[in-house]
Amino acid sequence: MAIFKGAGVAIVTPMKNNEEVNYDKLAELIDMQIAGGTDAIVIAGTTGESATLTMEEHADVIKAAVEFTRHRVPVVAGTGSNCTRTAIQLSREAQEAGADGLLIVTPYYNKATQAGLVAHYSAIARSVKTPIIMYNVPSRTGCNLLPETVATLFKTEENIVGLKEATGNMAQASRTMYLTDGKLDMYSGEDGLVVPLMAIGAIGVISVWSNVAPAQVHRMCQSFFDGDLATAQRLQREALPLVDALFSEVNPIPVKTAMNLMGLEVGPLRAPLSPMGEENAAKLAQVMKEYGINLA
Repeated sequence: MAIFKGAGVAIVTPMKNNEEVNYDKLAELIDMQIAGGTDAIVIAGTTGESATLTMEEHADVIKAAVEFTRHRVPVVAGTGSNCTRTAIQLSREAQEAGADGLLIVTPYYNKATQAGLVAHYSAIARSVKTPIIMYNVPSRTGCNLLPETVATLFKTEENIVGLKEATGNMAQASRTMYLTDGKLDMYSGEDGLVVPLMAIGAIGVISVWSNVAPAQVHRMCQSFFDGDLATAQRLQREALPLVDALFSEVNPIPVKTAMNLMGLEVGPLRAPLSPMGEENAAKLAQVMKEYGINLA
């Protein structure tokens, strides 16, 4: 059984003005997401600024998300690292905290070989019982998890159940589904390609867009599942200008800017991320208004 099906939000980590994690705000955001129909909370991923959380903060944010969600929807914890030992430690801590799933990005910077990736994911999978979603985003990591490697891991490790597919390469995604007999739980990691990926067998999305429009992302996925392809396609198309604006600078710079424009007060970004450029921020605000999002 899949960890979740539909729209999972890659939720931001809200900060106070002094850049401490704002746990009260995180609770509010989780409630807002669930009220909007979000099908899963994905915590401490790229959008959650995991790269600049300390190990202690990383564990605490995951524990808090599990506590605040109260089993209303699954919680998937980002526990990837470019160090296998660190990924194992983070994964064990997330399992102990009660996470329903783990999202584990390929090692970054090291540029592991495909054999190295098999060893990396296998070691993590054998250290926990929690289901694992692998995360392939070569544009950030410089490392591509090839379809043959995904298939090997999926067929070898019982608790490796899914893949967040963010290559933007539909041919690669199709081959991955072919080699896993259509049984892999694939999630789109590209907000602009959710419906196309679902057409080849994906079961949902891990979405940045959902931070600002949870109801629309959920409805798009549910419409597809219900066989209402026209509505799913329309919702995907209508969101493209917003999705483009949300990725006009490095994620999560635009989405945090957007949420602050909405009055959600998610706070600043941690360095080396910097405030959004004025021109891009103005374009983002305009696109949000055109999409129907009310600004503060």
